[in-house]
Amino acid sequence: MLSEIAFYGALETGLIYGLVAFGIYLSFRVLDFPDLTVDGSFPLGAAVAAVLIISGWNPWLATGMAVLAGMAAGAVTAILNVKLNILNLLASILTMIALYSVNLRIMGRPNLALLTEDTVLTPWYDIEFLEYHQVSVVLFAIVAIISLILLWRFMKSETGLAMRATGANARMARAQGIATGGMIIFGVALSNGLVGLAGALFAQSQGAADVTMGVGVIVIGLASLIGGEAVITPSTVMRALIACVIGAIIYRLAIAFALNADVLGLQAQDLNLITAVLVTLAIVLPGVRTNLTNRFSRKKA
Repeated sequence: MLSEIAFYGALETGLIYGLVAFGIYLSFRVLDFPDLTVDGSFPLGAAVAAVLIISGWNPWLATGMAVLAGMAAGAVTAILNVKLNILNLLASILTMIALYSVNLRIMGRPNLALLTEDTVLTPWYDIEFLEYHQVSVVLFAIVAIISLILLWRFMKSETGLAMRATGANARMARAQGIATGGMIIFGVALSNGLVGLAGALFAQSQGAADVTMGVGVIVIGLASLIGGEAVITPSTVMRALIACVIGAIIYRLAIAFALNADVLGLQAQDLNLITAVLVTLAIVLPGVRTNLTNRFSRKKA
């Protein structure tokens, strides 16, 4: 069984990775743009926020700058694809590799500690009815809900519909007068802006920013996205966005249960193995469920 602190820790991390899943939903599902930039834009957001907070900036303003930095990274990837005709996957890999050096330049060292600095969480610790380990969950839940609503409203707007049309059929979208190149640049930038926001919040909740903290984020985001869609059918934009958050929370809870289950004998070094198994199950289970439903329907008929 999970302890209360481990449970809230899983919720906290799940809500942060829900923002990553939002970004991956935009690039993979809406734009059909395989984007690995997130492995670099996640620590980029953390690095920018950490450096600015240490420099005396307001934590929320520093977090906003982290979002802009993430958007800039995403825009670079999209421009390499749209303007220079570099394959989208290769363009994202090039940006991701470059961001490793950029993040080192920004921080000036491999990691920065924030334990003695004021963060977005600091004022919330004074709220009497919240326990210390509940503060981050409440705040990040509010951030995730606000992000979900804003993203949902955007996807229902004229620009959002144009972006969805670009991902569904770029040729038809161009025939309707949509600047598909601009939509791709803006969409990938927005995607990585959300990932930058997640990185900034993660650094502040963990008390440090590290240049390697983005390793495997793309896999976690995909696991959250696919797992959420296995639980909630993404028939509408709202359901798809809710599935991102639910999938991220379920993923982190599954990880926490696996690592805390003495029967399984798993340890921290088995995290990647657990992730691979969970992603495989998330991909396979919907197909198995569909086959079983079809067989049941045939027998009933």
